[in-house]
Amino acid sequence: MFRDLDETLRTMLDDPATPNELRNADISFEPPDRNFTPSQATVNLFLYDVRENRVLRDPVPVIERVGGLFVRRTPPLRVDCSYLITTWTTGTGAARVAEEHRLLSQALIWLSRFPIIPDRFLQGSLVNPPFPHPTMVAQTNEGKNMGEFWTALEQPPRPSFNLVVTIAMDLAIESPEGPLVITKDMGLRQKDGSAPPEQWFQIGGTVTDADSLPGLIAGAEVRLVERDLTTLTDDQGRFTFTLLPEGNYTLEVSKAGFATTSKNITIPGASLDAYDVILLP
Repeated sequence: MFRDLDETLRTMLDDPATPNELRNADISFEPPDRNFTPSQATVNLFLYDVRENRVLRDPVPVIERVGGLFVRRTPPLRVDCSYLITTWTTGTGAARVAEEHRLLSQALIWLSRFPIIPDRFLQGSLVNPPFPHPTMVAQTNEGKNMGEFWTALEQPPRPSFNLVVTIAMDLAIESPEGPLVITKDMGLRQKDGSAPPEQWFQIGGTVTDADSLPGLIAGAEVRLVERDLTTLTDDQGRFTFTLLPEGNYTLEVSKAGFATTSKNITIPGASLDAYDVILLP
């Protein structure tokens, strides 16, 4: 994922709208230590720190429907990736300083245009993110001693600025929550057992579009013909009926833009999709 972030930043700096000098510079992610001697004008983005963003931490698990099961997923980890941005040229003396300062200012101005990385720049695993990728440019990094930093790299100090990008990392931790509940059995009887129990059922199903996935249809009218009961699907395409005796019934489902569909059902149902209905345009 860090490699995908590097390539995303490279794509941002290679955009045709960037100043010519910035666009023509080489992009490097190598540590700018004493062995770093670029042969042409270069913008160096050194990833020097990675840490969890605790402000954006989400402790609430994500519950998703996968086929006939509910699955509990651990929310993505929100991670701050900190880059040190420096510029390097091959000139000498004052000319080199002027070239590097101009290139650094162009990089600063360009990256500051994007408080959130636009989708058109995203690469690899960063495409279609669960959250936007915010950035912070040239913010103070408290507690960081730049003198010690350059000493550790065995380089003389040079002008730089920080770029922090917050990404979401999928931990790939999930656990099944169990099958969908499509039928609930309710029994009523006298306390003294003098009368046989009465048995009633609650059923639930989903209405979907045959031409799309997952294609959940909200606001569809679902009618239980034999009982003359009608309800509407919720925003997840789900519907329920309660207090139904055992037997055979007909579901009639309609929605503007779709063909009305009828389905014969039996209560209680024998499969997870016993009460699901698919509509055709």
